[in-house]
Amino acid sequence: MAMCSTFCPRLSFHLNCKSLSLFPVKHRFFVTIKAFSAQTSAPKADDLPASIGFLGLGIMGNPMAQNLIKAGCDVTVWNRTKSKCEPLISLGAKYKSSPEEVAASCDVTFAMLADPESAADVACGKYGAAKGMGPGKGYVDVSTVDGETSKLICEHIRATGAHFLEAPVSGSKKPAEDGQLIFLTAGDSVLYDKAAPLLDIMGKSRFYLGEVGNGAAMKLVVNMVMGSMMASFAEGLVLSEKVGLDPSVLVEVISQGAISAPMYAVKGPSMVKSSYPTAFPLKHQQKDLRLALGLAESVSQPIPIAAATNELYKVAKSHGLSDQDFSAVIEALKVKLQQ
Repeated sequence: MAMCSTFCPRLSFHLNCKSLSLFPVKHRFFVTIKAFSAQTSAPKADDLPASIGFLGLGIMGNPMAQNLIKAGCDVTVWNRTKSKCEPLISLGAKYKSSPEEVAASCDVTFAMLADPESAADVACGKYGAAKGMGPGKGYVDVSTVDGETSKLICEHIRATGAHFLEAPVSGSKKPAEDGQLIFLTAGDSVLYDKAAPLLDIMGKSRFYLGEVGNGAAMKLVVNMVMGSMMASFAEGLVLSEKVGLDPSVLVEVISQGAISAPMYAVKGPSMVKSSYPTAFPLKHQQKDLRLALGLAESVSQPIPIAAATNELYKVAKSHGLSDQDFSAVIEALKVKLQQ
């Protein structure tokens, strides 16, 4: 019997869109998009997975797993560094010593890993989750990876008779803590339906995008835009100060205009103070830009702004800012101006 007991009612909506093209070119894929918010009423307990695994307890994985536990779910966790499991164990989570053991003991297993290499190793490696999968089980990879890695993991999972869903998230540390993530899913629809109540605990909306690879592509495009926006915002802050303006006033001006964005309002005040508390590590933003460039190359699509932005994040990494928040990219501009 399922172990999830607490759900927060939220407005739900459905959107079905036919594929539309504004340009006379052949698209790489066409999808039917369905967007949902969390459900208006608590799902029936019998419809929920009885046991949930969670692999990877970093900045994002930890609060996501916590929300499942706090909702009353039976959660089993694993992380390469076991000490990161301790806070969750104290909340009631079980612990297994390998991804294989977690997957073997759970109906649905989630994975939130830092990069494609880690995601593939945890799923397909020597003691990987695939070794513990089988018919009736499901594997939901919420990591941000490229489409090829997602398809590789899918192949290994499906070979066991289990179902696979890629579900990278849009959102950083605070939305993860607040259960306000956006899930960009693709893969086996039967697993999407099974995992939907769990996604609703961790997020505010979910999109089903069809075949495996579409979710990964959507996430890379979203993060490509985000990284470029942050770099442009950083340039504005540095330039305003250089010409004698108060960058704090610039933040306020932008907040009241057409280009206002929550990201600017949240990050701007800290950036003005040269403070970069990590919500989304700079190294992960640069990784996503690199993967987005690879995606664009695969379809011969030029993305010159993203390419230039990627170089700026690489400069920031070279100055030891990898583990700072991605807003620390502004420091790369300050270094260039001082030279």
